[in-house]
Amino acid sequence: MNIGTLFNTILIQPIFNILLVFMFVLSTWRIPGALGFSIIGLTALFRLIFAPMYKKQIEMAMHMEELRPQLEKIQKKYKGNAQKIQQEQLKLYQARGLNPASGCLVGLLQIPLVIALYQVLLKVFEKDGAKYFTDLTTQMAYTNFLRIKSIDPWFFGFNLAYTPSQFQQHGPHYLLIPIITAALQYWQIASTQKATPKKQESAEKDTKDGKPREESFQEVFQKQSKFMFPMMVGYFSYILPVGLALYWNVFSLFSIFQAQQQKTWKTKQK
Repeated sequence: MNIGTLFNTILIQPIFNILLVFMFVLSTWRIPGALGFSIIGLTALFRLIFAPMYKKQIEMAMHMEELRPQLEKIQKKYKGNAQKIQQEQLKLYQARGLNPASGCLVGLLQIPLVIALYQVLLKVFEKDGAKYFTDLTTQMAYTNFLRIKSIDPWFFGFNLAYTPSQFQQHGPHYLLIPIITAALQYWQIASTQKATPKKQESAEKDTKDGKPREESFQEVFQKQSKFMFPMMVGYFSYILPVGLALYWNVFSLFSIFQAQQQKTWKTKQK
C-alpha cells in the first residue's frame, strides 16, 4: 500500500463519510442547503475535537507576542553573536515556562488533518453534476444508506460548486465570497496579535542617537503576513468553488472566537 492509498484510507475516506452522515441526516429532515450545513457541521466538529490544540497554539502566539520587545533587546544587545542570542532567548523562555517548539509541533500535527479535510471538499466539488457525486459516494461510502443519489449544491443563493471567477455567468454577488474570505482571514490573524500601545511603539522606533531603528525580520514578516495571507486566501477563494470558501470562513470564525475567548480569559486573570 503506497502513501497516497494509506492517506486516503485512514483520513480522506473517514472524513468524507462523516460529511455524508451530516448530509443524510439533514436531507432526511428535508432541510434546504443540506450540503452547505454539512460542510459547516464537519468543520465545526473538526474544530471542537482539536480545540485543545488550537488553544495551546493561540496561547503560544500570544506569549511570543508579549515577549517580542525583550527578544528584540537580546538581539540588539548581542548582535553578531548568534550563539549568545540563542542562549539568552532560551533562558527567557525557561523563565516564563515556555517551549516555542511545542507550538510548532501542534501546528505540524494538524497539517495532515487539514489537508485531508481540504481534499475531501476538493473531491466533492471537483466536477459539477449529480452523477459525479453519486459515483463518488458509490466508491467511498461505507454503507448503502450513505450512497446519496442526489445533491443540492445551493446554499443561501450561492451554488457551492461555482467559482467566483465565473461571476459574469452566475452573477456579481459571487464576488462577495473572496472579499468576505479575505476579510475574515485578516481578522483571524489580527485577533492573535497583540496591539502595541502608541507610546511604546513611538519609543521603539527611536534609538539612543535619535535615528529610527531597523525592524527585525519577525516584525517585517508579521506585518507582511497580516496582509499577504488574506490576499492569498482571497485569491484562492476567487478561483476555487464556493464550498471551499465556506469551509475557510467557518474555520476562520472559530479561530477568531477562540482567540477572543483566550484574550478575555487572560484579561480577567490580570
